[in-house]
Amino acid sequence: MPISPSQLEFDSQHIWHPYTNLKSPTPVFGVESADGVYLNLSSGERVIDGMSSWWSAIHGYNHPVLNEAVKSQLNKMSHVMFGGLTHQPAIELCEKLIEITAPNLQCVFLADSGSVSVEVALKMAIQYWYAKDGYSKGEKQKSKFLTFKNGYHGDTFGAMSVCDPENGMHSMFVGVLPQHFFVSAPVCSSDADWKPEYIHEFKSSIEANHNEIAAVIIEPLVQGAGGMRFYCAEYLRQIRELCNEHNVLLIFDEIATGFARTGSFFAYEEAKVVPDILCLGKALTGGYMSLAATLTSRKVADTISAYQGGNLMHGPTFMANPLACSVAIASLNLLLNSDWKAKIANIEKQLIDELLHCKEFENVADVRVKGAIGVIELNSPVDMQKVQSRFIELSVWLRPFGKLIYIMPPYIIKPSELTQLTRAMVQIAKESC
Repeated sequence: MPISPSQLEFDSQHIWHPYTNLKSPTPVFGVESADGVYLNLSSGERVIDGMSSWWSAIHGYNHPVLNEAVKSQLNKMSHVMFGGLTHQPAIELCEKLIEITAPNLQCVFLADSGSVSVEVALKMAIQYWYAKDGYSKGEKQKSKFLTFKNGYHGDTFGAMSVCDPENGMHSMFVGVLPQHFFVSAPVCSSDADWKPEYIHEFKSSIEANHNEIAAVIIEPLVQGAGGMRFYCAEYLRQIRELCNEHNVLLIFDEIATGFARTGSFFAYEEAKVVPDILCLGKALTGGYMSLAATLTSRKVADTISAYQGGNLMHGPTFMANPLACSVAIASLNLLLNSDWKAKIANIEKQLIDELLHCKEFENVADVRVKGAIGVIELNSPVDMQKVQSRFIELSVWLRPFGKLIYIMPPYIIKPSELTQLTRAMVQIAKESC
């Protein structure tokens, strides 16, 4: 039964959608079903999804392999608590995650969202130093974090505290959030253009404050919701060396970049460095269910576990949900058994070919592409009230924010479908002049 106009009216009056308000909400469009890269709207339109449902539905919608994984598990059990119990899907998923990540990431905490995986990572880092140095020595507690401005790590309180306090979306909470250390966002997008001065501010901050810093937390290579900014791998190598030198843990938030989005299976692989703690989410289940993971080294896990009982005090009700774990295993196998490198390379080439000419537009500040991510940055913010409906008229679903018109399509997208998306981006950029 289609969504009725009265139901849409109820929605606008009573239901909060992400990053909007109930007094003057942005338009919402009812979705009846989805298949492949298409969303079928209740108003009759069939639109190509260029967002992969906020970067998660990498295999598209209604995929038979993923559907079967959910159905098969549903016949056994949909959920069981993970406290004192375990199950095959969780074990198999953790085996797979340890297998495909860096060799020293051997311990897995399964969470229920990306923000929670960041919360767990921050807790791990603080508890590691609590256990390692303790308070009995009278040493200053290492309980703060160092990160880049323009970063984004989630909307829960711990995650918000390591998002940009000035330019981000959480500025109203600055007075109540823990205060951490921030340095300027990366400015170098190519290793070939690297200059030593690019790391000076970061180096000065970690040198001056390392006795207070539990960990550095960054989004490797791509700052996502903080501005879709790309930067070069040399930053990661430099930061890894500085963390080693100054006895600070390194957390990589790969919730947005993980699972091939940037062209490497994980973004950190491009720099050939390894974090101490890794956060994963979004595409982990192929967009089917909410699931995330925080991985860490045996050294970190053993240090936490050896001190005064050593329990990591976190336990989401739905952690390691069997349905989510089952579909995550299927999604990972589907991706790993595909020619994902070629798919991402082809998407990247097409995005470059079809978007870069927009740099010539007067109202365009920049155009950038990395892997299966394409961004047109305008000189001024888009009008969401107008632009969202205009994209529907162009038979695509894109969700710009601020000055950014960007795309992160499902990996299964066909060249002709991708062209329809890029043409819509170019058209909206032209109309925004």
